Amino acid sequence: MPATLPRSTPIALSDAQLSAYTAFAHALADAAGAAIRPHFRARLAVDDKGGTRGYDPVTIADRAAEDAMCRLITATHPDHGVFGEEHGARAGSTGLTWVLDPIDGTRAFITGMPLWGTLIALYDGSRPVLGVMDQPYTGERFVGSRFGAELVTREGRTALAVRPCAGLGEAVLYSTHPDLFVPGAERAAFDALCKQVRMTRYSGDCYAYCMLAAGHLDLIVESGLQPYDVAALIPIIEAAGGHITDWHGGPCHDGGRVLAAGDARVHAQALAALAQVP
Repeated sequence: MPATLPRSTPIALSDAQLSAYTAFAHALADAAGAAIRPHFRARLAVDDKGGTRGYDPVTIADRAAEDAMCRLITATHPDHGVFGEEHGARAGSTGLTWVLDPIDGTRAFITGMPLWGTLIALYDGSRPVLGVMDQPYTGERFVGSRFGAELVTREGRTALAVRPCAGLGEAVLYSTHPDLFVPGAERAAFDALCKQVRMTRYSGDCYAYCMLAAGHLDLIVESGLQPYDVAALIPIIEAAGGHITDWHGGPCHDGGRVLAAGDARVHAQALAALAQVP
């Protein structure tokens, strides 16, 4: 698996094209959800693909969902690239790449917790321009693009908007797990930041980012992410009015160290605390 997404001249998509690709992303999420739902809270085998890197669970649901999405992409847009967690990268000829994480939060999935989701991003050669986080068990689908950010449920559509937060002292911080951070300067910077916020909570994976976009928390700090862990979440958070970068304020679509905040003031203060890490 390449460590970064492929670089090319950005593809300029018209509103009509982006609308069509958004509809297609919904179809991808439907296909993935249909493959996943029969396996959630069912007894199933769990494989460990981590090896010496540590425990990294994967199930038939992960593989089946990515298979379903890849089949649909191949049938509908065979000239598009794919960058998936389970089956790797396939180059396309258009400069457009679908970035897929069939189940972000597999640890939550195998323990019956609904804090996981399917991540789907459309990458234009420079940045993600469309993002979907689908939670097929709860029936929640978060979508973001230049058209805006919204939560789609059986009841309808609701616009997403981050909430104001004046500073770190008022902020609620989420991170998937403290073991994400490398011992030494990285972990020390995270621990110091936690002492400045009102409350720190762990878990959530992709679901926490969507709760930030929906205005229920203020700050997310993570490290060691892959492109498929974060690409889909960037358009959702930015379209909801939030900010998501690496720890130095640069782009984070290739993963690594990620900082997301709803309010620009909190983002700036968190950057000041984390940018010291080389």
